[in-house]
Amino acid sequence: MDTERRELAARFVELHREGCFLLPNAWDAGSARVLESAGFPAVATTSAGVAFSLGRPDHDYHDYLDTSSDGDRVDRTTMIRRIGEIAAEVRIPVSADLEDGFGAAPETVAETISMTLAAGAAGGNIEDFTGDRSRPLYDPELSADRIRAARESVDTADEPFVLVGRTDVLLTGGPLDEAVRRANAYLAAGADCAFVPGAADAGTIGTLVREIDGPLNVVMGLTGNAVSLADLRDLGVRRVTVGGSIARAMYAQLLGAAKELADRGTFSYAEHQIPQPELNELFRRKPEAG
Repeated sequence: MDTERRELAARFVELHREGCFLLPNAWDAGSARVLESAGFPAVATTSAGVAFSLGRPDHDYHDYLDTSSDGDRVDRTTMIRRIGEIAAEVRIPVSADLEDGFGAAPETVAETISMTLAAGAAGGNIEDFTGDRSRPLYDPELSADRIRAARESVDTADEPFVLVGRTDVLLTGGPLDEAVRRANAYLAAGADCAFVPGAADAGTIGTLVREIDGPLNVVMGLTGNAVSLADLRDLGVRRVTVGGSIARAMYAQLLGAAKELADRGTFSYAEHQIPQPELNELFRRKPEAG
């Protein structure tokens, strides 16, 4: 990691010390540059958005025996290449959505973290979702070992990096107390931050904040929830992501335009486009101050 990236990563670590910040999710260099221009202190990637931009489905349930290939899932090399492209184009820290680390074995997860560091990311999350309907979550002991291996990889690199332990208990229909147990186990195994997607109401989020022994990440925007960033700050949430919701909103606009063209042959969608000169100016790289 070069000096500039190391400084950005150290800044990202500091963001997790206190307070609450919003970490929006990008899927390519252009979307990351737009989010950077809005003044966010850092961006995360979204595996869903990356997959959609490649014409592929996101990591999800599969109904076949070959869980190693996961069908049309974006492979690790492609995903980390995109993470590297994003990190190279912005001057703010980038946190990587690494799904389940692209393999069950702790050694595979450790290798994924090493590759992510080499790509210039300042952080990354490892989830416990398997995609197997008969066993949707990795066993708790293995899940903790996977986080432990990721932590060892970070420590070996001796670079600033925020390791996030994500549990998909709530998304797979499990109880809140299991989500708390897993989140705390991942923190004990070396994660710097816990992530529990599926918590969307103030009561559930407040319980997680009280019972989890470390910083908590929640994801908003999945359902247009009325809980605001100010509400989440008051509840004690440390960081807020939006997952693939921005990408899905963009694709809603694209699909709407496509249907208008195909069904009506009209062009009203173009009334809401950003003018070409404005986008050119946004994407033109300016000299750094000082």
